[in-house]
Amino acid sequence: MLRRVLPSRPEARRILLGTLLSAVGRGLTLPFLFIYLTDVRGLSDARAGLVIGWLGAVMLVLSPLGGTLIDRFGARRVVVPGLIIEAGGVGSLALVDSTASAVAAATAIAVGGSAIWSGQSTILASLTGDQERQRVFGLQFALLNLGIGVGGLISGAIVDTSRPVTFQTIYVIDALSYLAPAAILLSMPGVGGKLGATGASGAGRASGGGYLTVLRDRPFRRLVIFGLVLTTCGYAQIEVGFTAYAIRVAEVTPRVVAWALAANTVMIVLSQLLMIRRLEGRSRSGALATVGVVFATAWLVLGAAGFVGPGNAVVAALCVVACSAIFGFGETMLSPVMPAITNALATDELRGRYNAMSSMIFGISGVIGPVTAGPLIGAGGGLYWSVLVIAGCLVASLLALSLRPLLSLAQDGRAPLADPADAPEPAHR
Repeated sequence: MLRRVLPSRPEARRILLGTLLSAVGRGLTLPFLFIYLTDVRGLSDARAGLVIGWLGAVMLVLSPLGGTLIDRFGARRVVVPGLIIEAGGVGSLALVDSTASAVAAATAIAVGGSAIWSGQSTILASLTGDQERQRVFGLQFALLNLGIGVGGLISGAIVDTSRPVTFQTIYVIDALSYLAPAAILLSMPGVGGKLGATGASGAGRASGGGYLTVLRDRPFRRLVIFGLVLTTCGYAQIEVGFTAYAIRVAEVTPRVVAWALAANTVMIVLSQLLMIRRLEGRSRSGALATVGVVFATAWLVLGAAGFVGPGNAVVAALCVVACSAIFGFGETMLSPVMPAITNALATDELRGRYNAMSSMIFGISGVIGPVTAGPLIGAGGGLYWSVLVIAGCLVASLLALSLRPLLSLAQDGRAPLADPADAPEPAHR
């Protein structure tokens, strides 16, 4: 099964290896930024939420520029410097001692990371054919989460809020991990160059049409709206909403949060390859709608932890872990489908911008999620937070269903493209 989803080109496999190596470092720190800033560095819940929100805001502002630079100069020339800058920002978190220094570190992280994901997605799309893209993006996500899970298990065993040096150590290691994908990309000088036509007409389309052309794409606009709602009520809640609710409301320990992240990873690693096979030939918009329902179920289970937490620590911990595992199951459907639709709608000349706009979804939600969740939960509004994120995920499901009529059979995944050795006309379902 693994051989079936591996990309045919060795360059794409090496890019995936870089994703795995850097993800281990990311996993060391992913669930702990909010706790580190508040319980170790002394920032208030509201200020920590604002710092993380600022990171998302800067990424949001710079993401369009990143997409333009990728289309104009090639992803390689954008991703490598971005990885180095983000490494410096992550490493500087080990030295923060005030809100100002935390904001400075977050700014560096945002500047470096604003184009990394869109650039890597563009590189992978250029190295894979239409018939294998959905599988490869799913595998990329599985490897990403495998690395994050391994890192989470390591950090969960060593971090201690009474010993700041344990947090400083994991942030330094995380910073070093960003150099692995940079080194891999530097070792392949033929990868990550400028895509699309190089003539006058191609250049005119890439620079003249720009984001206006992307925004005129009605199916992609609907996909972006869906993504904004889903990520605001889903992914954007992991670092602040999930962690703050689990510790402040459900009253579990940071170690339980680390084990919850491990459960998320186990779910993804065990089910991602199976889900990739299950999704082939099926409606991608239908899969996105299912993701919203699954995410809503996960938050419902977390909400239950808040009710039982003060009186039953074991049940509360089980609910927190179960929430993360259920959330991971939803991610196995979202991870291959969302980028597959994005790149099915994109052209080579504007592929960087399409992927940048897809990444901007996380930037926008990264502002809204922490800024609202931190103060709301910190002020005792955990119940209101639960209701909002559950309702938002269900709204996202309705938006996904409205996307289906706007997609062709091939774009929706219901008419898989044939391999070159097959007949030219694909079979319709």
